[in-house]
Amino acid sequence: MITALANFAIESASCSVFRSVDAVPSGFGPSVVTVGNFDGVHCGHRRVIAEVVARARALHARAVLVTLDPHPALLLRPDKAPKLITPTPEKLPLLRKTGLDAVLVIPFTVDLARTSAREFAATVLRDRLHAVEVYEGENFRFGYQAEADIAGLSELGRELGFRVEAFRPVEIARGVVSSSRIRQAIAAGDLTTARHLLGRSFAVQSTPARGRGYGTQYAVPTINLAPHPELLPGNGVYVTEMRIGAGDAAVTFEGVTNVGNRPTFGEDSFAVESFLFRFRPIALDETTPIELTFLKRLREERKWPSPEALKAQIGLDVKRAERWFALRRVLAGAR
Repeated sequence: MITALANFAIESASCSVFRSVDAVPSGFGPSVVTVGNFDGVHCGHRRVIAEVVARARALHARAVLVTLDPHPALLLRPDKAPKLITPTPEKLPLLRKTGLDAVLVIPFTVDLARTSAREFAATVLRDRLHAVEVYEGENFRFGYQAEADIAGLSELGRELGFRVEAFRPVEIARGVVSSSRIRQAIAAGDLTTARHLLGRSFAVQSTPARGRGYGTQYAVPTINLAPHPELLPGNGVYVTEMRIGAGDAAVTFEGVTNVGNRPTFGEDSFAVESFLFRFRPIALDETTPIELTFLKRLREERKWPSPEALKAQIGLDVKRAERWFALRRVLAGAR
């Protein structure tokens, strides 16, 4: 059976986020719906969502996206669960910018995993969302042990009163746009491909690492991220931007970031360490929100013969990154 873990909704100016099936108000709908993980909210996802929103407007219905949290693989196959491009707290702000009227986040539990395709379609799509149309990719599967495919969903739709539309995969850069392809690109440090497929640069949301002696005023231009359990670019040195803080008080610094184990200093010690350009003292503690955006890979990580050799290389990395930012500013001014 489908159970509710938290019965509440988060309201925004244009999009409601429901944290359980039972949180959806009675009488909600009619709706045009799409169901999936939507990790990354990439170009392919946004094309489907745009169609859902357009159809909802044409039908005077609500545009609704249904997703699961945590990712089903984390419960069903934890040893094979993917590192996420956008964990749910990062995914929701992206979805709220797409024109959707509501996002339903269903807690993925053992009970939900055992729910049949028919029960899900009847309980969620028909009874709670009052779906009139459902949009899915050609490879969509759902229900206990992925029992039903898009044809099965279409058959259920005819029985339960909604139409099903299947989408072919979107292709960009000579390949299908998919979350798995984007994960592979990011893990390999291929930020160009990832940016084309995502439609934006890859970024990580985090906080400063603990135990670094942060005070009310932080005056050192190097910041380490707290351990990040989800996807990171492959080990190497990158041109980055770091946004520190929230809202109007946030400040952004250009910089370079090393992702890796710092082998020059002996025993491996994994860290995501950023050196910030034109740094000025800022208010910072271990709870300060940080967004680190990866813009370009400069080189692989390697072991240098001495700390002095590493310092010299970092100087070269900084010069290359400064040239990259300077060129970006020139190109931006020419537009």
